[in-house]
Amino acid sequence: MPPFQTVIYEKSENVAYITLNRPQVLNVYNLQMRDELYQILCAIKDDDEVKVAILKGAGNKAFCAGADLSEFLTAPSPIIARRVRWERDIWGLFLRLPQPLIGALHGYILGSGMEMALCCDLRIASEDAKFGLPETGLGIIPAAGATQTLPRVVGRAKAMEMLLTADRIDAREAYDVGLVNKVVPRAQLLATAQEMAREIISYSHGAVRYAKQAVVRGLDLPLAEGLELERRLADLLFSIRTQ
Repeated sequence: MPPFQTVIYEKSENVAYITLNRPQVLNVYNLQMRDELYQILCAIKDDDEVKVAILKGAGNKAFCAGADLSEFLTAPSPIIARRVRWERDIWGLFLRLPQPLIGALHGYILGSGMEMALCCDLRIASEDAKFGLPETGLGIIPAAGATQTLPRVVGRAKAMEMLLTADRIDAREAYDVGLVNKVVPRAQLLATAQEMAREIISYSHGAVRYAKQAVVRGLDLPLAEGLELERRLADLLFSIRTQ
């Protein structure tokens, strides 16, 4: 895979590492990052050697402080914008990854950065983390899924509060409302994510993927259909293991 300018991609011991790499501007998400992430996520999705992926940000100040509004608010024609979004559906790719995705989150996690974090299956935050969706204060709304993913993670009431007031919350509150799984000292952030990745890798690859699929797909189904999905996946996994 060719080197990238805004993202670092590495692979080691069945773990893919995706590092947002614009620390001089708090890793804000721009068009080039979108295109580079698209290539990386496509590669991970089709790579059977990758069992878990870790998403993190370079530098000391931010995982990702949002989108580069100087680019994204200077949009091309609606036809071109619609075509590009269809061809470069980063958010759909994040959500469709068959491998578990762990977010190692530090500093500012704002706007598009928080939307990326919400696409992760597991989220670990450092003690200095600050989460927020500032879009309403800028006269816009989130456009990469936060109005749908945030309520599914923290519930309607807290999601409404964060979306409508644009208030930020710290790592401890994020843990209390279920936005993150763990809060750790900054120096232990990557090591904690790696430890979690190694634990997942130690289990059956098929079981991990099917368990993730059951949850992700089942959340959009009525309970009875979700239970049927779980049964089908369990039967399929059993049949594969006994072949």
